[in-house]
Amino acid sequence: MPSANSYNNLEAPRNSDWLEKTQRSNRRSKFIVIGAVLTLAVLVAVGVSLGVVLSKKNSNNASSGSGSASPTSTGTPPGTNPNDPTNFQKNPALKQSFYGIAYTPLGSQLPDCGNSLTEVIEDIQLLSQLTTTIRLYGADCNQSSLVLAAIEATQVNMGVYLGNYPAVDDNGTAYERQKGEIMTALQTYGASHVLGVTVGNEFILDYITEQGQTDPNGSAGQQAAAMLIPWIQDTRSMLSSLNLGKTLLVGNADAGSYFNTQVLEAVDYGMANVHPWFANQSITDAAAWTAEFFQTTNADFAATLPNNPKMFIAETGWPTNTSQFNYSPDDGVSLASVPNLQVFIDTFVCQANQNGTGYFFFEYCDEPWKATTYGGVEGYWGLFDSNKNFKNLTIPTCSV
Repeated sequence: MPSANSYNNLEAPRNSDWLEKTQRSNRRSKFIVIGAVLTLAVLVAVGVSLGVVLSKKNSNNASSGSGSASPTSTGTPPGTNPNDPTNFQKNPALKQSFYGIAYTPLGSQLPDCGNSLTEVIEDIQLLSQLTTTIRLYGADCNQSSLVLAAIEATQVNMGVYLGNYPAVDDNGTAYERQKGEIMTALQTYGASHVLGVTVGNEFILDYITEQGQTDPNGSAGQQAAAMLIPWIQDTRSMLSSLNLGKTLLVGNADAGSYFNTQVLEAVDYGMANVHPWFANQSITDAAAWTAEFFQTTNADFAATLPNNPKMFIAETGWPTNTSQFNYSPDDGVSLASVPNLQVFIDTFVCQANQNGTGYFFFEYCDEPWKATTYGGVEGYWGLFDSNKNFKNLTIPTCSV
């Protein structure tokens, strides 16, 4: 466990590699196949706040994040002791009924990196009341270190899948940068709360789409796999070299219909984005469709591979709003609304738990930058709004 001094006055040099190239932002193509294609698409610099506030180090990640938002009195757990992050009141509306939740700290996008440990601690306090497992998408803007420091500070029961979000067009610059961030986080905070490291998020989808192809095992898919697999292998070697006292799993995340077979054969687990909204499913059919699609397209196929990788649903959920910017009436046949999110929660969460399905509900909170950058429903998938106010939802009581 790091000493108190390890949280303070450790300003790291600025990593300006990201300035060398135009980084891809978190472009989330939405393609999943239903007869057709459709799916989704450090030393840590530390300042003083709660005695343990990490500052941003600009060796950061274009793959994740949003502008920061100030929590309101209804969003932040009341009664939090500013000198003791373990001391926070529970929100009776929150129940630990979710297998996992997809999480990106607000302010974790290049080049601004407006996140902080103060904010992440509040997030972990809230998330710990909903789940014991979260997944990250990338490692830049100190995400890995921030989250592990927050778990340590709050002492909640939480496991995390760290993420490395390489770009398809920068010759590995983003991969190497995030690899360094993950190494620093593990060296500083250890691996006791780390469940695995996910290398790549929709990498195959993005690459083959740019090539005008749709087959993840076609020529473009093989080219993408030839880039991705060495990074997966390199991540294994890096983790082994750290002598962490445990073997961390290494996986890959992609759109539900875009897994390259060779990539799946190279990982311990796969995470599939499966969104009924983008598959134009009615809200009344959404949960059943999600379960069937994942089982037949992802889980059953993975079971035929020699390494039998464990499969998770990396993202699933329902949007609660839409913006006119880039809005398409074909985005979904059911309304993007809080009541329909409630329907999906009621018909998916407990059933998935009972079936033993590992899933990461998408997502913790709304991300305003996606609404302004991509429009449509992109910024409105959270259980909380961007100010950390819990939406008008009822969480069912069911064990994971």
